[in-house]
Amino acid sequence: MRQKIVPAKPGPGQESVWDYPRPPRVEPVSQRIRIFLGGELILDTTDSLRVLETSHPPVYYLPRPAFIPGALEPAPGSSFCEYKGTAKYLTVRGGGVVAERAAWFYPEPSPGYADLADRVAVYPGSMDRCEVDGEQVQPQPGGYYGGWITSRVAGPFKGGPGTAGW
Repeated sequence: MRQKIVPAKPGPGQESVWDYPRPPRVEPVSQRIRIFLGGELILDTTDSLRVLETSHPPVYYLPRPAFIPGALEPAPGSSFCEYKGTAKYLTVRGGGVVAERAAWFYPEPSPGYADLADRVAVYPGSMDRCEVDGEQVQPQPGGYYGGWITSRVAGPFKGGPGTAGW
């Protein structure tokens, strides 16, 4: 028997992840994104895209050149998204800390997702801190997902216990 999902009612200034579409939508945002690893600021940009998919907090895709030199290096493995295509993984380095397979990108995104080319998404739980306009992000539950939870989004969010069938 499937669990009945009861979306939280968004408060003022919030959006519900249950209003996000499937297939996912890509949209540009000008929010200031900062990422810290090993006590070092490894990214600071206002040029990002976010991917919005039903039941998931936004995933931010950041321009590869915005990362400090040496912060990204190829990592083994790949995964497949039915919408975006085949993802490759990256190891992230900062302040002497190495976060293996902590980021991913789509070298040849599927049609409709071409804007993601040369952009990198980061698992916020693998970093010291990720921020959206100064607010510290909470990682999406579950080790597989890379959504960024802020006070601007209302759930519940896929990834926690009992959400596999969502």
